[in-house]
Amino acid sequence: MDYAAALLDETRAFGELIRSGDPGLAVPSCPEWNLTQLFRHVGRGHRWAAQIVADRLDHALDPRDVVDGKPPADPDAAIGWLNDGAQRVLDGVAQVGPDNPAWTFLGPRPASWWVRRRLHEATVHRADAALALGGDFALPAELAADGISEFLDLITARVARDGQPPLADGQTVHLHATDDGLGQAGEWTISRSADNAALVWAHEHGKGSVALRGPARDLFLAIMGRVPVADTDIVLFGDAAVWQEWVEHTAF
Repeated sequence: MDYAAALLDETRAFGELIRSGDPGLAVPSCPEWNLTQLFRHVGRGHRWAAQIVADRLDHALDPRDVVDGKPPADPDAAIGWLNDGAQRVLDGVAQVGPDNPAWTFLGPRPASWWVRRRLHEATVHRADAALALGGDFALPAELAADGISEFLDLITARVARDGQPPLADGQTVHLHATDDGLGQAGEWTISRSADNAALVWAHEHGKGSVALRGPARDLFLAIMGRVPVADTDIVLFGDAAVWQEWVEHTAF
């Protein structure tokens, strides 16, 4: 997947969606935020990541110190500010080298890590905007599947750092995307590690304590906690309580 192109595309689509709505409209999937706050969060987040990479920081950057961290008041200029922020991420990674280490909230990672992270940040918040506006949210199956995998990478890394796996001993979660062409990339099995201290996942077939089968786009929204399974085309098998426990303890 071309993460760089996808980041620019998703950011542009997000911006045009925000442009079409009432700036004060509440965003139910991001409580206490309206569209303006959601827009600022994504736009400043792009610049935050870009500055961390370009300045080779070895610590967290205070959002208040992000250069040009506030969008212009003019709507067209604000959209330009948003899109420029995404480009700055790509420019920063190219400047330092994609394989060179960069600070992240999960510890040092290759600078290119930020491109994928910001891509899926833009994608999930485009979903938030679409849900708030009552419109459709289309997402290519390949991108949705990669978003699920990236989310699982984040969750497993967070559990490794903080402990408290969101599954009890012996519990497993299986996701199966029904889209054509995904193959093994469209299946995920999540479980506790052999010593039960960590959370692990793999692209493999399995039944799971609970299993969800449906379009990758729906699985993406469900695992991100954006929509309940009942509001999707997902079919759930097994113990629904295990899924509910997973969702409640994996908010990111």
